[in-house]
Amino acid sequence: MTGLRKTSLLEVLTGHRQSFPPIWMMRQAGRYLPEYRKKREEAGSFLKLCLTPELAAEVTLQPVKRFSFDAAILFSDILIVPFALGQTLTFVEGEGPKLDPPLTVENLGLLRENLDERIVSRVYETVRLTRRALPEKTTLLGFCGAPWTVATYMIAGKGTPDQAPARLFAYREPDVFTRLIDILVAASIDYLAGQIEAGADAVQLFDTWAGVLPPEEFYRWCIIPAARIVNGLRARVPDARIIGFPRGAGTNLMRYVDDVAVDAIGLDWMVDLRVASNVQCKRPVQGNLDPLALRAGGAALDRSIDAIMAALSGGPLIFNLGHGILPDTPIAHVEHMIRRVKG
Repeated sequence: MTGLRKTSLLEVLTGHRQSFPPIWMMRQAGRYLPEYRKKREEAGSFLKLCLTPELAAEVTLQPVKRFSFDAAILFSDILIVPFALGQTLTFVEGEGPKLDPPLTVENLGLLRENLDERIVSRVYETVRLTRRALPEKTTLLGFCGAPWTVATYMIAGKGTPDQAPARLFAYREPDVFTRLIDILVAASIDYLAGQIEAGADAVQLFDTWAGVLPPEEFYRWCIIPAARIVNGLRARVPDARIIGFPRGAGTNLMRYVDDVAVDAIGLDWMVDLRVASNVQCKRPVQGNLDPLALRAGGAALDRSIDAIMAALSGGPLIFNLGHGILPDTPIAHVEHMIRRVKG
């Protein structure tokens, strides 16, 4: 449970600035690492890698062993939730995830009422194995996708450039879409509580596609569900520590900060650092290095790191990317970033 351990990252989540900000990266266990690629090949499929606890725990630990990050994040996927609710999930090489059947007004009733324990129990076992292997000073983060983002995949049956299928569904069938969001809110609370009970110190709520919505739809489908998850999770786990990441929120960001009682706000790389400073006056912040700056390296990377540190290191900060690390990022750039952040 989060209240029983003290790490630099958990200290930031309680509002305490650290001399050097704790650092981790979204997608830090991934294709840029040769040891990950080897383990992925051994597993045979991405889904098998996610749902074999011994393999998933090993992959979760890889970047911590290599870089001594201050946090490990559970190796899994946001689409485990719709899989555990009854949609068939496959990952097609070169195409990405596929969910079958895509949700419609007619087949929404085919979803399970509760998460399939045979699936999510494997994720919880990964958390337990990872927690036992991690250094005491290293925070273990769990996560899930936010309802809006997960719903976009469930309705389209795949990723799309602009999430138009889900947006159209929400406009045309708001009552049915509300039912889907309700299912996902309840499932997310159960799933995150299960991760914390298994040993996660904190969790992150990823709303990767929040930025495609206009303000009122953002409030309805991103802010309200996130607030319900936070409140529901804390009713189950009172000391739960939660990071909210509404990617692309733009001008809606401060409304999210005011209305969703997360412990910290994850910032994407498009957030102006002056705005980030205003957010930090209200809540600890996490971010927000451009993943492309990390891939580029050199002077551009140094400028980007220094700007974030100058603007935000005076307050509670978790240093991170503004989204996931890109697969072709040189390892040397990651090592350089860590040295520069840590002084």
